[in-house]
Amino acid sequence: MSNPNDSLHANPGIILPDQVLPRDLFVIPILGPVLYPTLILPLVVWHPKAIATVEELITRKQNHLGLLMTRGDLIADETRSTDLHPFGIAVKILKRIKLPDGSIQILIQGLKRFQCRRTLSEHPHLVVEPEYFEEIQPEKSLELDALTRSIINHVKDLSETHPFFNEEMKLALINAPHSGVVADIVAFALGLGKADSQDFLETLPVKKRFEKLLVFLKREQDVATVQKKINDEVNQKISTLQREFFLKEQLKLIKKELGMEEEGKDKNARSFRERIETAGMPDDVKKAALDELSKFETLSEQSPEYTISLGYLEMLCSLPWSTATTDQLNLSHAREILDSNHSGLEKVKDRIIEFLAVRSLHASKNKASKKGSIILLVGPPGVGKTSIGKSIATAMGRKFYRFSLGGMRDEAEIKGHRRTYIGAMPGKFIQAAKRAGSRNAVILLDEIDKLASHYHGDPASALLEVLDPEQNHAFLDHYLDLPFDLSQMIFIATANSLQNIPAPLLDRMEIVELTGYTLEEKEQIARRHVLPKVLEETALGASDLKIERSAMKHLILDYAREPGLRILEQLLAKIARKTAAKIVERTESRERLKLPILVRDTDLPDLLGPKRYAHELATDMKIPGVMTGLAWTALGGEILYIEAADLPGSGQLKLTGQMGEVMLESAQIAWTYIKKKLIEEMVMSPNLLKDRDVHIHIPAGAIPKDGPSAGITLACAIYSLFTRTPGRSKTAMTGELSLTGRVLPIGGVREKLLAARRSGVERVILPSENKRDLHDLPIELLRSLDLHFVSRIEEVLPLAIRTPTVKKPTLRARPKARLRSQNSSLKQ
Repeated sequence: MSNPNDSLHANPGIILPDQVLPRDLFVIPILGPVLYPTLILPLVVWHPKAIATVEELITRKQNHLGLLMTRGDLIADETRSTDLHPFGIAVKILKRIKLPDGSIQILIQGLKRFQCRRTLSEHPHLVVEPEYFEEIQPEKSLELDALTRSIINHVKDLSETHPFFNEEMKLALINAPHSGVVADIVAFALGLGKADSQDFLETLPVKKRFEKLLVFLKREQDVATVQKKINDEVNQKISTLQREFFLKEQLKLIKKELGMEEEGKDKNARSFRERIETAGMPDDVKKAALDELSKFETLSEQSPEYTISLGYLEMLCSLPWSTATTDQLNLSHAREILDSNHSGLEKVKDRIIEFLAVRSLHASKNKASKKGSIILLVGPPGVGKTSIGKSIATAMGRKFYRFSLGGMRDEAEIKGHRRTYIGAMPGKFIQAAKRAGSRNAVILLDEIDKLASHYHGDPASALLEVLDPEQNHAFLDHYLDLPFDLSQMIFIATANSLQNIPAPLLDRMEIVELTGYTLEEKEQIARRHVLPKVLEETALGASDLKIERSAMKHLILDYAREPGLRILEQLLAKIARKTAAKIVERTESRERLKLPILVRDTDLPDLLGPKRYAHELATDMKIPGVMTGLAWTALGGEILYIEAADLPGSGQLKLTGQMGEVMLESAQIAWTYIKKKLIEEMVMSPNLLKDRDVHIHIPAGAIPKDGPSAGITLACAIYSLFTRTPGRSKTAMTGELSLTGRVLPIGGVREKLLAARRSGVERVILPSENKRDLHDLPIELLRSLDLHFVSRIEEVLPLAIRTPTVKKPTLRARPKARLRSQNSSLKQ
């Protein structure tokens, strides 16, 4: 450390006025980088206060300025000396240039390090009292020589990769007056960070500067080594690609000279052009395809867009823009195919015959073919909803394709992904058209009631455009981004229930209900379709296995009462497998076996185990308060037992058995009406009813139950309980009860009647307004049941409850004291 005046005596000679450093130093803040003594650097000054400071110096004809680095990352109007590092560099302004944006550029030369003793002024200019530091030359030593050589070696190594260590930098290092300048030059060339740069500026001993510099150089050397390795790998890959490119170009020219096969890309382009011309695309689609082909021809095979464009053109050329099958309009032939493949299902068959008849009339009058159709088949599992789709396609001579909508939750699966996404592909309907290979195919949409909603979108809403006859003639898939005509397709959707299908989507479909089969229909289907299929799958023939008619009947009644045929098919397959095993075992042991193996009804327990269902309901219902109702579920019709019991209490109604809100309301209505009727008929007194609780339970408590159709069954159970009269055996009922005693109509009549017949019910009580539902029921089903139609609950009671053998006494309320004594005895 020294005073500027001391340097005057230390260095003999003439000293010019502008070489004397001022005692009061004007200072401006800088963000970085730090300048070191002897170095010359241009500096752009943009802050208004700093510009004013420089202009003030030039006005005073002074050219010495102090630079202090900020502690933060901003320079603001309110920046004070406390926001700056106290240690900085004093520079000399060599030149000033005004820039068009209002800032100035000054050319400065570093002179000396300095430290602020105190701040003299903050406004309008920052002025400090500096303490200047002279460069202290270290004494020569082995350690200093070793440090110097290490630094020189690192600089030589970095000169190959580092842009700052060029020939001019090397020359400056050679001509440096002393070792301190060498350290400053190398540090400036390394471009140290803000913190490291400030720390290096504040390091006065040259030896310590060398030690820090070695750390910085080693770090820079490591970075340069890694960078060189990366550059070498990149250059090697580029060289390999260039070599492959040149070889491919040479091979292309050689093949061209020899007349050999053209290159893959050119071959694809030629093939696509031919396919576009012959695909029969609409004019707007053809133009878009040719534009895409022109783009494809300009792409490099290494480009990522090449694969995307290739897949898009392949999809465009594979779609059946004009390919269609000719409908078989022979109605008798279509009816024959439908009847041979399916027994029953008359509604569906009639609908297909009607569709073909309309097409035939259009063809006879030379009219253009009209729109396709959207049919919704609703029914329990196993009734043939899915298999009928293929039969319809066969009857019409059309292509067939099926896909399931169950669990689909992404809208893009319906309308496709946009090509900007990685792995984009068309939606299910465009894929179906491509795989079917026909623009008028039969498309089966399985399980449409099991669509799911998700944050990716609502597939049910996306289906609206597909299934709307007014829109699907120009269906716009996101992947194609071109209209495709789906109006000639026949869409057949399947569902177990209508409850989960949105109303707007349901409105676009024609609903055809498929209910369960009667016993005769199931037996006929089993013999004509299911059993031959099972025998073929197990490599058996009709000469190997035969099932007696009585055995088939017991199999359906005792093991496979479900509305559909899946369980029946599984049980027949089990019998066939056991038969196959028996035949093979006897053959291997060379025992004689008489064929065909005959299955009787007495053999079923050995083959299939115990019965899964009771043969019929209890023949004699001796317990008052128990009634049989009929219910409809998504799996078909079911019988429903309702049990009622009374006990001392406070006139409360307790309900158990997983009842829904609607069924709870029906129970409340039944309890209110029957309680009123008991009082009016003087069966029970009001006081006695106040002291009795009623508990109603529906067995199978783990299964949720809901709906209003159990209203009259609940009422009969309560009435039977309090009159102590059991219900009639083999009698079931269904109907909604109003608060005034009216019996209102219900739904699912066919399913409920089928369930009644399967369960051995002989008498069924129905609302009068449900007579209209009998016109399309099988005649054998109607003949097997004794149907009674009622309009009021008073008509139901004598049909459902036995007539008492003796006159029922009028029950009077017991004295409260006596009732209390009985309750206390029960507690004891």
